[in-house]
Formats: sequence, structure tokens, C-alpha cells
Amino acid sequence: MTVLPDDGLSLAAEFPAATHDQWRRLVAGVLSRSGKDVPDTEAEDALSTALEDGLRARPLYTAADAVPDPGLPGFAPFVRGGRAEGNTASGWDVRQRHVASDPEAVLTDLENGVTSLWLAVGPTGVPVAELDRLLQGVYLDLAPVALDAGPETSAAADELFAIFERRGVAPEAAAGNLGADPLGTEARTGQAYDGDDLPGTVALARRCAETYPQVRAVTVDALPYHEAGGSTAQELGCALAGGVAYLRALTEGGLTVEQALGQLEFRYAATADQFLTIAKLRAARRLWARVAEACGAPSAGAQRQHAVTSSVMMTSRDPWVNMLRTTIATMAAGVGGADSVSVLPFDHTLGLPDSFSRRIARNTSTILIEESHLSRVIDPAGGSWYVESLTDELAQAAWEFFQEIERAGGLAAALRSGLVGRELAANWAERSKRLAKRREPVTGVSEFPHLAEKPVVREPAPVAPGGGLPRVRRDEAYEALRARSDAHLAATGARPRVYLAALGPAAAHTARLTFTANLLQAGGIEPVTEGSFEESGATEACLCSSDALYEEQAESAAAALREAGAGHVALAGRPGSYAGVDTYVFAGCDAVAVLTAALDRMGVSS
Repeated sequence: MTVLPDDGLSLAAEFPAATHDQWRRLVAGVLSRSGKDVPDTEAEDALSTALEDGLRARPLYTAADAVPDPGLPGFAPFVRGGRAEGNTASGWDVRQRHVASDPEAVLTDLENGVTSLWLAVGPTGVPVAELDRLLQGVYLDLAPVALDAGPETSAAADELFAIFERRGVAPEAAAGNLGADPLGTEARTGQAYDGDDLPGTVALARRCAETYPQVRAVTVDALPYHEAGGSTAQELGCALAGGVAYLRALTEGGLTVEQALGQLEFRYAATADQFLTIAKLRAARRLWARVAEACGAPSAGAQRQHAVTSSVMMTSRDPWVNMLRTTIATMAAGVGGADSVSVLPFDHTLGLPDSFSRRIARNTSTILIEESHLSRVIDPAGGSWYVESLTDELAQAAWEFFQEIERAGGLAAALRSGLVGRELAANWAERSKRLAKRREPVTGVSEFPHLAEKPVVREPAPVAPGGGLPRVRRDEAYEALRARSDAHLAATGARPRVYLAALGPAAAHTARLTFTANLLQAGGIEPVTEGSFEESGATEACLCSSDALYEEQAESAAAALREAGAGHVALAGRPGSYAGVDTYVFAGCDAVAVLTAALDRMGVSS
């Protein structure tokens, strides 16, 4: 974004202003020289990137890309932040999740940078009866506690209130969230909440509103929809529908609109797509402000947000890369204005985190706040033509999905009719195609895998609640292939192998040989590049070279490999019609299908 200096001096004042049409013509010329002939009017589209929800990231944004006024931080529509001071005072709330009854781990976190606790309570976490012991030594007037108790929310809330009273915590000093979310529990478990759940939620909200001003009763958890494969707009639409459902219940239960709005906290996923995460949080605040305005309380429409680094993006293989993913996600959550941020430990998918992974998780926020000073600027992405446009487009797409849910009778009805599940599944199916073709690469899994990596082992974590919407991960298809290879290694002492037959000098074959070795290892197949085919121990081979050498040598090389015993011959390159070549592997091919077929042919059990 260009801003003139105070004196109005522009260094380009003596040059004629460039127009958008001129830029398009220049782009079309560059594309033409690279072999892509497109009209000037389509040049910009040729460089655009498709996003989910029908959105596109264009290569150029200008002041002409007008969007609604985002306002100022702390004022409606709250796009730039729910509070005028933002997180500038002390940074965002660093909220660590705990699923095991480990008081020592809780105190270690709080003594080293964590500012609030997020506790999984119930059959899949800390027993309600263990809450008091878990919180021993915790200053509850300083460290807020957020509960995630599912069907045991009422019991857990009663126990937390009792702990406050026993320890003499003043009601006005107690802070946190009781985590009541019957709709989220239904999305997780598939069990429709009974008639007592909403009245119980209303009772908790009334108690908080009347006695505990810093404790919120309700969490609108959008993670079940994100973790089921939903797009960003779908996640926002479901969260909005859930929030509206709770607003209706709370106001019908006797709370004022302002009191009801003050009882809700929203939980979103933060991913390694930094711009989408920033725009998501900004769009969420704008959408909720619109709901508050429609309810007649525009000044009370500041949405409190809890961002959690996405479990969908986490991987079991090469889990160290998860540190990079969570760092980017945390940065995006902070820049996007989240009030609280939870960083999942890098070993989250492997079981219970150890002390090292918990330290890395909490230090991620600490470094970004204390050393990178990310929280010192309110809404630093604000004013970016791209971010403002993406925020607006995302809000529009999310509003459309929210309206679809409302037309279906609300979130509860949309869950029970299967509408939400079908929409999320359809989006995940499309994303799975991109993952399979490595259009969305996963470092350490589909790209740059390391077959000889030493496995990271952790103690088993409690089984997460299930039975409702599925939980997906980006690495799941490749993880299944690697698991087959691991089982084969354990049973036979060797991994399945493919011999890479390099034709010609290194300059001709290195690029495709490297590409093919990378592809094979993504499926747990060991590439063999040394010696002859007979010495490799492989039953299949792949030719690797340039197009020119393929024309001269591919058919004879394929014949020689078959004579040497190769049962299947592939070629690294675009599909052709070479005699003796069975399949072709190339950038953009369905890697999962290719690798699955290879393991099947080699007799690797599934």
C-alpha cells in the first residue's frame, strides 16, 4: 500500500501514472514469451490462485479494490479488533491445553509464560473429581481456566465454582470459560443433546452474568467443522449459526441481549495459511458485529476469540516440521487479533506431549510477543488491499453458508439432517484431490519425506470423543501408505523397492530422478539408484531422463529392464506412447493412486 510522505512529495511525480490496463498488457507479453498466449483481459486471471469457497487470490490489488470501512479497533464493526487497546499491553493470552491430570505440568506451564489453562474434562480428559488436585497451587484469581467438558459441562462447572469458593477467590476476580457447547458436543459425538442441555447452559450463563463477571459460560467451538474438512467460510458459517442459536436460547431464558453477547467466546482454528487465518479472524468479528447490530446491541458486538493451531495440518511423520506450521499459525492468529491463542505441541498427533514439546508450544507465543513484538501493533495487516479484500470476500462467503444453515432450521437441524456433514465432506473431497496430486504439498510427508527417520514415541493420549463429524488430517492418505511400508519392513526386513534407471549424463536425468525418488518415498517405497537392476532387489523400475533421450533410448531401456526381470516399468515424464512402458509419473499426477497401485503390485499388504 502506497502512502505519500507528509510533505506530499512523490518520487514518481515526474513520470506518467501507470494504469491497470498497461500492467495487464505487460503481463500478457511476459506470458506470451513463456508460451502462454492469453488476451490482455485474461492476463490477471492467469496469475490468480484459486482458494477454497470459490475465492481467488489475485496477483495485484490496488486502491480501486474498495471494501466496507473496517472501522477502528474497539468500535463496530470490530474488524480491526474487539478492544481499542488490542493486545498491546501484555500480548495475547497464552492458553495451554491439558488433557491429563498432571499438576506438575500445569504449574510448570504457568511459571514459564502460560497465562491461562484450557482443560479437557470428563471421560476423554481429566476426571471432574480430579479438578481440585490438578489446580493445586494455581492462583485462580490470576490464571483464567477454560473448561472443555462436553456432556459433563454442568458437573465440571459446579466443581470449578466450588473450588473458587473453597479457596476464597472473589467472584469478581475469578476468570475463564465454562465451555458449555451442546451443539459442538453433538457435532463431535453425533448424540443429539437432550432437553436439559440448553436450560442448563442458560442457568450457567445466568449465574456467570449475575455473580462472576469475568467468567463466560458458553464456547462456540468451530473446531469440529474445521477438523471434519470444512473450508474457512464453512467454519465461520457454522460458528455464526451456533452463536445465533445460543443467543436465542439465552435471551429466551431471561438474559438481555447485551448479557447474552457477553457470555459467548468463539474458538477457531489457526492454520499455516497466514493470510486466510488473519482474514478469518477479522471476518468473524465483522460477521458477529452484524448479528449484534441486528439484535439491537451494536456496541456489545465485540467477539471474544480463542484461536487454536490446526490439528488438520499436523503430521505424524517428521513431526518436527509441525513447529514451523504452528509458528506461522500462531503469528497469523496474533496478527489477526485473537484474544487467546493455544499452540498444539508438535507431537500432538503422537500421544501425550512431553515436557520438551510443551515448552516449545508455550515459547512459540512468548517469542512472538516478547522478542518479535507482534502484539505491539494493533491489526498490522489492516489497510493491506489484499487482506481487506480477502476479509470482505470471506465474510460474504461465510454469510451465504450461514444463511443456508438458517434456512435448514438452524445448526442443530442442519447437523441432524446431514446438511453440514455433506457440505464439509464435499469440500474435503476436493481438497484431498489437491493433496493426492501434491498441489498442496505437505513437507516431510508428500514432499521431502525421510524414510530412515527415527520414530518419535509418546505415551498414548486419551481417546478423543467421536461418533459425529469425522476428524481428518492432511497426511492421512500418505500415512496409510507409509504404515503399509512399515509393516512390510517389520515382516520381511526390507522396504518395497523401485530401481531408478538413469539414462544419459547427470544433467539430463538428475531433475527427474530426484523427483521420482521423492515421490516414491512419500509412499514408503525405497528408491534404488546404485548398481544394476538385478542387484537392486527391486521388482519394478522407473526410467529417468530428458524428453530428448527418451525418444532415443526409452523403448530399448524398457526392454532391457524387462529382460532383467522387471515386472513393471514406469517413466518419469508426461504420458507418451513408448513401447514397454506401463505407467508415467509426472508433476501433477495422482501420487496417492500411483503409490497405492505400486504397493499393491508388490504384494505389500494393506
